Amino acid sequence: MEKQKQCFFCTANIQTIDYKDTETLKKHMSPQARILGRKRTNTCAKHQRQLARAIKHARQLGLVAFTIR
Repeated sequence: MEKQKQCFFCTANIQTIDYKDTETLKKHMSPQARILGRKRTNTCAKHQRQLARAIKHARQLGLVAFTIR
């Protein structure tokens, strides 16, 4: 029986995801700057929604790229 991985944000006890923390956001994005899904990143549904919102907010402010050439 495989042990299921825990959510990164739950294990680190992070309640809200900060859009200014670009290193954490980039870890949850593909090389083409797309948001990775829950199955790939092993995040819970609550934190996946917060993560998507934070990435979109950071994109609008120019902290994270929309696409990579």
